Amino acid sequence: MMKKHLLLSVLLAITVQARLAAQEWMNIYHEAQSTHWMMPILVDSIDFGVLSADGSLLATRLNDGFVVPMATEIIDSLGFYTAPEDSVKDKYQTFQMFVFTEGARPIDTRDSYIPCYISLNARGSYSNRWVHAGIRGRGNSTWNWYDKKPYRIKLDKKEKMLGMDKAKSWVLLANYRDITDVMNTYVFELGRMMGMPYTNHTRYVELFVNNEYLGVYQLTEQVQQGSNRVNISDDRGILISLDVDDGPAEAPDATDNFWTKGYNMPATVKYPEDDDLTDERRDSIREVFAELETAIKNKNYAKASQLMDMESFARYVMLQEFIYNVELSAPRSVFIHKDGDGPWVMGPLWDFDAGFDFDWSNMYTGHTFFANYRETVMGSNPVRRNGNYSYVPAFFTDLFGTPEFVQLYKQTWRQYADSIVSRPWSEVEKYVNGLRRGAMRRESRRWPVNGKSFETELAKMKTWLDNRASYIGNLIENIPEPQPVVPIDNERLCGTIDVNTSMEWRLGYSQGSQVEIDRNQLFQLLEVDESTFNKGFVKIVPLMTDGSEGANRTNGVYGGWFDANGNPGQYAQGHVYIEVFNDLFNWDCGLYKEQCSHSAHTVTMQYQCSVGSELRKVNIRVNFTISNSGGGWWW
Repeated sequence: MMKKHLLLSVLLAITVQARLAAQEWMNIYHEAQSTHWMMPILVDSIDFGVLSADGSLLATRLNDGFVVPMATEIIDSLGFYTAPEDSVKDKYQTFQMFVFTEGARPIDTRDSYIPCYISLNARGSYSNRWVHAGIRGRGNSTWNWYDKKPYRIKLDKKEKMLGMDKAKSWVLLANYRDITDVMNTYVFELGRMMGMPYTNHTRYVELFVNNEYLGVYQLTEQVQQGSNRVNISDDRGILISLDVDDGPAEAPDATDNFWTKGYNMPATVKYPEDDDLTDERRDSIREVFAELETAIKNKNYAKASQLMDMESFARYVMLQEFIYNVELSAPRSVFIHKDGDGPWVMGPLWDFDAGFDFDWSNMYTGHTFFANYRETVMGSNPVRRNGNYSYVPAFFTDLFGTPEFVQLYKQTWRQYADSIVSRPWSEVEKYVNGLRRGAMRRESRRWPVNGKSFETELAKMKTWLDNRASYIGNLIENIPEPQPVVPIDNERLCGTIDVNTSMEWRLGYSQGSQVEIDRNQLFQLLEVDESTFNKGFVKIVPLMTDGSEGANRTNGVYGGWFDANGNPGQYAQGHVYIEVFNDLFNWDCGLYKEQCSHSAHTVTMQYQCSVGSELRKVNIRVNFTISNSGGGWWW
């Protein structure tokens, strides 16, 4: 540890040169950890460097009154140098970012930006940055569940950041759930290899906030409209996300979201933004998207391929299935964009630390991935949604009922199969080599996870991907080839069957198979025999009280959670549910007893059976009587 009077003399000597450079960096060396930190010094006044009275603190005063404190007990030596301009561009090394908030305020909100200075040490690869900005929290589960928080940055003006194109908005991903820190990076590199549009870039930084070391973060672009982001036109471009967290159920007061008309998915308009998004514009976007939904639902491949870039769709769902990203089923973080009269295009890609077979049973505290490479989201026959997430929106699966899309999907896999692991992984390894130069060691000290290490999890990830590629390749090659689709030119409601059944309030969720459908009555109304019924493409959908289709939010292949008014929706507002698994005539049911205080509910499901070019429908009106023979109503 250097003596305090020597430290002071160094600082005083430097002040003579104070006006020779606009920005310099202080190289702090800590012998015990064999660590160099680069701290920014803005040289603009003769008293920029001072020691506290007792010699315990080095302070640097900035021109807006910010004070940068650094405890001198961690300093063994100091040196100063002027930051270089662009030289060798090594994007794979781990950089350093320093954030100094106004008044050293903690970053404890997602609702508003806190003024700050941000300094980037580009370590000789790019131009260093010293900029004024705002910073706030971001994310949903990652913000609420974990101590290591993600952040969003908004610069005062557009700037390049570590070689990435100019913009104001940037994201710092904490990747706390992911011990490898490279899951998102792998997917970004895979997306770039597959030609997915506007795929994000990665730069790793070690982050300091008010001189507290917060570990390794992934600096990347914010998904938004812009010439250097999603480059759609200012006046006619559309960017939406399909995301439960931002949708009408979780954000009912927002004016930028809606339920889609065709598949009742939660959608949020990301562009146009704010004041440019009128109610009329939002509703028109809903109608334009409904055209695409209708074409997909009708399995009209020719029309759907006019309205959407079908290759982007095939690549997108394939990538999601390949890395087992279960967020597709919610859905969450699914972006889709459109430029003027052009087609809808899937992407950009976003948010993949819930893939790779994440163990959701200990999601609040666990970091467990890679247990089973045989899990699927959509299944071996996606049109039937026979995977682990049978409630994945049929928007992503109905086209597997067309021979044209199945052929395209298989061709797409064959195009990338040989390199789907090796090419993106070769890029990942370059980032990993940069992280190995001390950054991940410091990360593990700052955020230790018992029994797990960076190197061990990295090896598991590579093994899982290799096994996954072989398994998914075989699964895709064996997706059944559907018969050519006969276009539906007529729909007919053939009648209604009433089913009366009872549930015990005290039994709650598990009531068993209480809803039994008379199959002979059903066949009679549909005017089919059992053989014709089995050959027809059959679906069972929940109906809103106005007769429109709702969404299945249960774990069944078909089903619905119904609210107090009998409308299907989210579990959080649900009172009773119906689930249909393999038996199309015997349905499970249950109730959310902490929420349901009703003695009766009536809900409606609908059979839909294609017979030639006609879609025949039969409503099943289920009248639940809810008894409480055990006593003890919760209210």
